[in-house]
Order: sequence, then C-alpha cells, then structure tokens
Amino acid sequence: MTELPAQPGADADREVAVPAPEHDPTGLELARRVAASMRGAPGGTERPLTRRRRRAGEPAELSGAHPDERDPAPLGAAVERLVSESGWTTEVSVHTVLGRWASIVGSEVAQHCTPLTYREGVVGVSADSTAWATQLTLLAATVVARLNAELGDGTVVRITVSGPGGPNWSRGRRAVRDGRGPRDTYG
Repeated sequence: MTELPAQPGADADREVAVPAPEHDPTGLELARRVAASMRGAPGGTERPLTRRRRRAGEPAELSGAHPDERDPAPLGAAVERLVSESGWTTEVSVHTVLGRWASIVGSEVAQHCTPLTYREGVVGVSADSTAWATQLTLLAATVVARLNAELGDGTVVRITVSGPGGPNWSRGRRAVRDGRGPRDTYG
C-alpha cells in the first residue's frame, strides 16, 4: 500500500493510506493506453516514432533472403569495387608490379636500385651509386619492356634514374663564397 500525505481538512497528524492499483497480468490496460496514444486520444502516453513514408517512385528497402548491397562484403571485394569506381586500376597494378621489382630486374639490380614513383607512365628509380645508376640507365629499355609485358602495352613509357646526392658545400669549413667549390664525383 502506498501512503499519501494528509489531505486538507483531515487531521494533520494522521496519514491516509490509499491502496495502489492492482497489477494487470494480461497487459490489457497497457494495450489500451498504447492504442489511445496511436489515435492521439488524450490520456495516452506519448506517440511512438513512426517510419518515414516512401515517396512515389522510390524503391522499397526490404530485407530478404538474397544478398544485396547492404549485406556485409569481404574486404577484398570492397577494395576492388573502390579501386574500379575511383579509376585507380592502372596505379594499383603498377604499384603491385613494382612490389615485385626484384623478380623483374633481378635480385642483384634490386639490391642497389629501388623504384620510388610512378606518374603518367614514368617510373622514378633511385640507385645507391652512380655506377648502378649508369647500369640501370643502360638496362632501361629492357626493364620498360618487362614492365609493359606485366602491366599491358604502353603503361610504362620510360624510366628516370637518379643517383646518390653529393654533399652540400654551401656551409661549413669547405664552403666557398665565390664559385662552385671543390670538384669531385661522389659514388
């Protein structure tokens, strides 16, 4: 039983006990309140959220037993779709083949020459010495032919090879104010 505070006109010291409503195990009262709220009748609880109505011509979003675009997809399939929709197929193919650089140019050349960039048909390669840069420059036509055999004709137009950079003499003990400084080849 729930006790309520004293009502006006009653004794201030005396509390009145009012019995609580009995529990309805069938849920009939709850069903009535929900139905009343759906009709918008007063006395019902607040109205539950409704689904957005479809516009004319808009396809229905029904879930079914057959797969559709909303189902989870394997990561490989999702990446392939992203690559093809974005137009990155050539770049991805080139970088995949450049990942196998050692099998294309040979392990000895691959130890000393590393592919760095691919832009508009030109592959940029860095060599660790001027001798290897010269060697790869002489082999460039063969390497371009092998890359095009893997990727498709015309994908790689040429290879640019850069050797190691020399020291910078603009500052330090050996800096020369007028002129180019010491002449020497490095590498």
